[in-house]
Amino acid sequence: MTDKRILLCLAHMSESGAEQKFVKEAFDTNWVVPLGPNVNGFEKDLEAFVCSSADGDKLLDKRVVALSSGTAAVHLGLIACGVQPGDEVMVQSFTFCASSHPVTYLGATPVFVDSEPGTWNMDPHLLDQAIADRVAKTGRKPKAIVPVYLYGMPAQIDEIMAVAARWEIPVLEDAAEGFGSRYHGRVVGTFGDYGVLSFNGNKMITTSGGGALICPDEEAWQRIMWLATQAREAYPYYQHEAIGYNYRLSNICAGIGRGQMTVLDDHLAHHRHIASMYREAFDCVDGITFHDESAGMESNFWLSTIVLDEHLHVKGEEKAYGQAVQGAVGGAAGVVHGGGSPHTDCEPNRNVEAMRLMLDAAGIESRPLWKPMHRQPVYKNAPAYVNGVSEGLFRRGLCLPSGPLVTDDDVARIIDAVKASIG
Repeated sequence: MTDKRILLCLAHMSESGAEQKFVKEAFDTNWVVPLGPNVNGFEKDLEAFVCSSADGDKLLDKRVVALSSGTAAVHLGLIACGVQPGDEVMVQSFTFCASSHPVTYLGATPVFVDSEPGTWNMDPHLLDQAIADRVAKTGRKPKAIVPVYLYGMPAQIDEIMAVAARWEIPVLEDAAEGFGSRYHGRVVGTFGDYGVLSFNGNKMITTSGGGALICPDEEAWQRIMWLATQAREAYPYYQHEAIGYNYRLSNICAGIGRGQMTVLDDHLAHHRHIASMYREAFDCVDGITFHDESAGMESNFWLSTIVLDEHLHVKGEEKAYGQAVQGAVGGAAGVVHGGGSPHTDCEPNRNVEAMRLMLDAAGIESRPLWKPMHRQPVYKNAPAYVNGVSEGLFRRGLCLPSGPLVTDDDVARIIDAVKASIG
């Protein structure tokens, strides 16, 4: 084990200490609540960014509500799309659970749609077929469509929006991993009716924990703001005529966000630089493919990912899955149930697990790709329209360290360790 462990992705504070300045102001002015000048300022900063071109020209007139998490943003976005108990929502299967769990919060059913192999995101043709089948089976249209920008990679959003328009179904873009990514120059999360952002501690910028919902106009913004603050009516006492939520971002966390916005461009440039190093290094390695962007797409490369050919031999494969994992894999991954068996019925190939273990032994954190939601036990009864893409990628893919704290020397060491694991 080396002295320095290279972590997968962890945001860091600006060198100027801008975050501390805004947080100190919050304490000095006693705005230690889920509202205040930092919250307002952070929302304006976000609006300016998502509504502008890369050159700073204003393209859109969207409004943004800062919230306690990206999951809260998904929840409120679904409510804004009219999702109710008994409804169905088309959700990308290849994603983190926060894209689908809020559907169940509302008593609705997620209908999972597999990915296309280019971007790894929702397959628009399969989406169209799935909607037609749901209408034929249930007699009703799904209430919303939730595409995801996996690892920051832009989706085929024009095609997805065309399907949504044809069926007249609203779109909630989950851009939690895609903050700063662009599709034909436009920030992802601004194409649909609503867009989700996340500022968790491992995202492009952080508020320690937090998120935001991009709204189409002032009216929608006012309703989301109202729902996020317990749906309080305008009386001198607490009057509630609808169910609301305690989802507003704190003024302290928003202060961190305001400081982070000053280094967003630096973070984006760094992630893309790291990706370019991986791209060049693995271009000449047989059996390893770097997942890259296509024409018209500008990924933030929140995480750089590789795919291992199933026939690629990695040292230590015979020891892969030799024992069950105890505790959470990775730094501050949270509390988990202890695993019983080292195996599940859908897991990465042995060479992928062997490489993860080899890198871990060298002090380098890596992770498998997201396990598709349609293969998660909790969703075993949910409808799913699959083509094998996401499951195949999950079996063969690995995420490599990509965060702002990862240096060029770190990348060189990671690349060397990956190559050394092949045998």
